[in-house]
Amino acid sequence: MNFFRGVMGGQAAGPQPSGAETIQKLCDRVASSTLLEDRRDAVRALKSLSKKYRMEVGTQAMEHLINILQTDRSDSEILGYALDTLYNLICNDEEEEQDEAMQKQSDDLGAQFTEQFIQDPEHITLILSLLEEFDFHVRWPGVKLLTALLKNQGVQVQGIILVSPMGVSRLMDLLADSREVIRNDGLLLLQQLTKSNAAIQKIVAFESAFERLLDIITEEGSSDGGIVVEDCLLLLLNLLKNNSSNQNFFKEGSYIQRMKPWFEVGDDNSGWSAQKVTNLHLMLQLVRVMVSPVNSPGASASCQKSMYQCGLLQQLCTILMATGVPADILTETINTVSEVIRGSQVNQDYFASVNAPSNPPRPAIVVLLMSMVNERQPFVLRCAVLYCFQCFLYKNQKGQGEIVATLLPSTIDANSISAGQLLCGGLFSADSLSNWCASVALAHALQDNLTQKEQLLRVQLATSLGKPPVSLLQQCTNILSQGSKVQTRVGLLMLLCTWINNCPIAVTHFLHNQENVPFLTAQISENLGEDERLVQGLCALLLGICIFYNDNSLENYTKDKLKQLIEKRIGKENFVEKLGFITKHELYSRAAQKPQPVFLSPEQMLFDHEFTKLVKELEGVITKAVHKSSEDEKKEEDVKKTLEQHDNIVMQYKDLIREQDTQIQELKEQVATMTSQSEQMQTTVTQQLSQIQQHKDQYNIIKLKLGKDSQSQANSQADSQVNGLQTEELSQLREDLEKLRQQHTLLQAQLSDKDALINTLRSETAEGSAASDNTEMLKELDALRSQVHSQATEIDQMKTERQELLRKAEAASSEAVSSSDGSLDAAKMAEVESRLAAQTSETERLKEESKSLSKSRVDLDQQLAAATSTAAILQTEKAQLQTEVQESKKEQDDLLMLLADQDQKIHSLKQKLKALGEPVDDEDDLDARDQTDDDEEDDDEDED
Repeated sequence: MNFFRGVMGGQAAGPQPSGAETIQKLCDRVASSTLLEDRRDAVRALKSLSKKYRMEVGTQAMEHLINILQTDRSDSEILGYALDTLYNLICNDEEEEQDEAMQKQSDDLGAQFTEQFIQDPEHITLILSLLEEFDFHVRWPGVKLLTALLKNQGVQVQGIILVSPMGVSRLMDLLADSREVIRNDGLLLLQQLTKSNAAIQKIVAFESAFERLLDIITEEGSSDGGIVVEDCLLLLLNLLKNNSSNQNFFKEGSYIQRMKPWFEVGDDNSGWSAQKVTNLHLMLQLVRVMVSPVNSPGASASCQKSMYQCGLLQQLCTILMATGVPADILTETINTVSEVIRGSQVNQDYFASVNAPSNPPRPAIVVLLMSMVNERQPFVLRCAVLYCFQCFLYKNQKGQGEIVATLLPSTIDANSISAGQLLCGGLFSADSLSNWCASVALAHALQDNLTQKEQLLRVQLATSLGKPPVSLLQQCTNILSQGSKVQTRVGLLMLLCTWINNCPIAVTHFLHNQENVPFLTAQISENLGEDERLVQGLCALLLGICIFYNDNSLENYTKDKLKQLIEKRIGKENFVEKLGFITKHELYSRAAQKPQPVFLSPEQMLFDHEFTKLVKELEGVITKAVHKSSEDEKKEEDVKKTLEQHDNIVMQYKDLIREQDTQIQELKEQVATMTSQSEQMQTTVTQQLSQIQQHKDQYNIIKLKLGKDSQSQANSQADSQVNGLQTEELSQLREDLEKLRQQHTLLQAQLSDKDALINTLRSETAEGSAASDNTEMLKELDALRSQVHSQATEIDQMKTERQELLRKAEAASSEAVSSSDGSLDAAKMAEVESRLAAQTSETERLKEESKSLSKSRVDLDQQLAAATSTAAILQTEKAQLQTEVQESKKEQDDLLMLLADQDQKIHSLKQKLKALGEPVDDEDDLDARDQTDDDEEDDDEDED
């Protein structure tokens, strides 16, 4: 222990060992000590030296520390010291007093030790297993160590954790830890784990990460919470950004609705803390991630719809119009609202209806445009307003029409400020940034909308008193020719290119001004500096659009004459080179990346995202149009005309084929209808023929019955009476016979069921212990069964008698019919009447027997019901007996188990006594002695 006192700060005589020597001795002690206390003290000493002697401890002690983690799992204290020591070796703490060189050296050491640690993937698996320990001194250092490993070698550690069984699930359990320190550091660990790894992000999301994180945010106070809310939001951003699967899962899980309370801001917005600003900024970014333009259009549209339906968009607009909101939060809110409404007609219509809380109320669009054209507003805020206006007009022809309508003479209201007035004011302002923003905003009002391009040609502007008004198009070209700032000219040229693109009428209006074409050719042909190259390229693009969309309505500026002018004044190759200046500009590619205008300074604000698409689309076709000769154009026009004619012919044939298809379909339906009608008629005819045949047969029978000879009317009447009476009686007999057959069948079925029940009860009662109680019941059932059999026999006899009676009646009827051929004598009539009387009496007797049988059947049914209830009672008793038997068997098994245990204990005790040298009588010896004693007693008895 004196050695450890010296290490831990105690004074010892003699020269002090160096740090490397001390660490070497400690490592030897860790490796060789057999006592846990010695190893624990040595590891604690290494921990205290790990920061000052980081290199020495890392190179000498790392293997020993890892071995401690593997072998001393039962002692949480030594595990905690080992994990803390490894954390000190791997973690790169950024200390303010360190210079750059020392910090770089520290980072290199951390990366070196991290690489050494993860060479064996089992080490990471070992750390993951230690995280399952609930002890604070083990779990917390383990979380910090794994976080440091992910910071230094994130990709490799992520790969190891991904293939480790239940690796991610173990880390997700940290969020459920009741100790806030571990939970909060677990959030930092998951942030590092989910960086740039879509597979881990999906696993974490499906481990209920969204539910847990949103619960923590709510518990911590949402936007008013502390650093924990910030960590949760950063983790959510990692899970959702550029991960369409997780975004869809977030939307389908109705988590968007849970974001709405985050943005509930009160009336008093003074005194926002820095943490609240940070939290709300991250929350707005989270909303933007779900509706980002880089997402698939379907996914963004679905999220936009959900945000409108749950009221999130309305809440954001409330923040937008609130007072006292910090500038950076207001800017981010504008950007968020922009992407929530972008391309969604419903959301755009709602945004158009939002009014600012002013007196009188003004539309939110007007209030935002006022900020955009105000040079005193922050630059980022003006960019955000421009982006919002662009998103409002994106694929929104209705909104484009409303904006252009505010510029038309018939809709201008002198008493209120409109969006059109603000755009015109910004367009001709002295501030170049306002010129550029207004030009781009107005260009978006004309994007892909031919109607509004033509409508904007009607706009007239009053320049000064006493002078006639000029068109907006003319005023733009006038400002362009005055040689203003580059930013202003670039904005106006982009507006003009967008305006006349794909609009021959606007091209004609532009060329109608005799000064425009000479100005463009002069700008393109001059050799200007680097700053003017972009203007030259845009002028070339504008002139190329005038050529490509020229309808040759102006004689002086047809396509051929403009191309000749380019060839003479500029040169085709020079023109194409100047046109290429646009795409070669360094700011062009940056603007083409995403729709949002993001610029570091106002001077870099030159290109618009939608305009870069237009340049990419037109550059190639303009180059081809300039290089083509008039003959090539004529050939192309001829080919186009031929193709148009061919297309017209094809369209005509397509229309004809469609009409024929429609007619064929209608005819098929008619054929199907007629076929079904024909089948119905055929069926009807067949039925009618069958009925006719039946009527014929009936007629023939009646004819036969009536007979050919009608000599004696009295005899015929008597014969008909006899036949009618016999027929009526026979029908009644047949009906009674059929009823008896049905009753017989029913009774036979019931008899079979009862026989089966009796056999079942007999077999079951034979197995149970209650056989004596069931004997009388079985006798009663047998008697009932014999009674049922006797009843069935009587029914069979009645059936036989009824059939015999029916046969006799039919024979009598046939004799009566055959006797109608001649005259009946009195003896024959008497015999028939006597037979009829006998049959009548027999019928009455059978009816009485049938009634008695019905009554017997009712009694039999009652007896069967009683037997059934008795059988149910027997089954209940049997079930009870079986339950008692099972319980008895279970008790016997328990007793046997107890006896076996007791025998085992007795045996073990005897063995111990034998081992101690005590005399013990075995059971076999005792049995033998008992047998001997019994034999001796028997012998004594015999002797007596």
